[in-house]
Amino acid sequence: MSLRRIRIGFLLVLLLLLALTVLACYCFFKGLYSYLILIIPAIAVLALRLATVRMRVFRELEDFHEAVMYRDFTRSFPAGSGDGEIKLLRKTFNGINQVFHEVSSEREIQYQYLQNLLEIADTSIISYNLDTGKVAWMNESFRKLFAIPFLNNFEALQKRSPDLYRKSTQLSPGTTTLFTVESPRGPLKLQLYARDFQTMEGRFRMISCQNVNETIDRTESLAWQKLLSVLTHEIMNSIAPISSLASTLSGRISQMPPAPQMEDIRVGVDTIRKRSEGLLRFAQTYRSLNQVSNLNLRKTTLSTLFENINQLFEPTLIQKGIELDIIMKDPSLQYEMDGGLIEQVLINLVLNAIEAVKEKEAPYISITAQLMEGDRLQIRVTDNGKGIAADLMDSIFVPFFTTRKTGSGVGLTLGKQIMLLHGGNIRVESKENTGSTFTLAF
Repeated sequence: MSLRRIRIGFLLVLLLLLALTVLACYCFFKGLYSYLILIIPAIAVLALRLATVRMRVFRELEDFHEAVMYRDFTRSFPAGSGDGEIKLLRKTFNGINQVFHEVSSEREIQYQYLQNLLEIADTSIISYNLDTGKVAWMNESFRKLFAIPFLNNFEALQKRSPDLYRKSTQLSPGTTTLFTVESPRGPLKLQLYARDFQTMEGRFRMISCQNVNETIDRTESLAWQKLLSVLTHEIMNSIAPISSLASTLSGRISQMPPAPQMEDIRVGVDTIRKRSEGLLRFAQTYRSLNQVSNLNLRKTTLSTLFENINQLFEPTLIQKGIELDIIMKDPSLQYEMDGGLIEQVLINLVLNAIEAVKEKEAPYISITAQLMEGDRLQIRVTDNGKGIAADLMDSIFVPFFTTRKTGSGVGLTLGKQIMLLHGGNIRVESKENTGSTFTLAF
């Protein structure tokens, strides 16, 4: 039954009830009491019918309200039974329920989609109630980054990571800051962003932590490669003709008869030749920084790799009385890497360690390998040498920088580039007069 027909029917019943009431009043005042015996029951029947229909409508509304309160949008109202008004009402309720159900399903799908998207994102995110401190949500990236499997209240973060807690509480909403924080994976450069928002449950703050270590390292590495490429190209183009000309002049002068004035010329030409050859060797050395671009990845047995290192340095270690300890929980441990490049990195680190422990009474170097959470390999080279001064820590990976008289300043820079190509990094922990630990984190 259509809504129009229901309205017409309802108006007709009201008009009929009104007409009967007027007729009853007329009969009463005219003394026609015999007609009232028929009219009054008819009025009562019509009034009872209207009241019954209204009560049934109210009951139906109450049932629908209860379903909405409990979000039971799967509930169905039987539209095939009942009077015309009730059928139409139930059909309307079913239509509303269907719309609510579709909206709820779409919201649930969107929620699941966004939640899964945030879970797999590299950005670490945590949200908490500003009034109670209760953590509303924390994604998997945040858990892994700070090794926090569960966090009920944001204040508990103060014990886990004091620096992060302090920076997060001091950060103004809508602003970004960059800082270094200690984590189980070592020092991390984080870009921190905070955003406040209001819901029916209260005021909340969402904090995102973006690990920018790799981005900064890759940007720096690319910048150094471009700079070195330009420098080596210009040096070689400029010095090569000078070196060639100096060698030619030196040969010509050596064939000339000896003379006092020619001796000074010979010495000068030889000096120019030697220095130009030295500059060419210098340029060739730093050109190696730009030659590492592709990896030959294959399963490499770590024990074999370490044994090669041990055999290479064994004569030197015995001669200098240095103890080299190789520590592995699983001798059969394998990992996909470019074994040749990683071996070169380890050779440089062991050479640095030998130099660092040479003045120690009981010089000691260790190489360890183990799988961390997520099957990520870490190789550590540790020594008990003189350590690295705190003011030099930020410079040791810069090309050309070295504290050794015979060093070229290439080893650590090249090692870092190789680790970045492996999708990892190289970290250092050092304390003066105590020792250093270099970690290759894959």
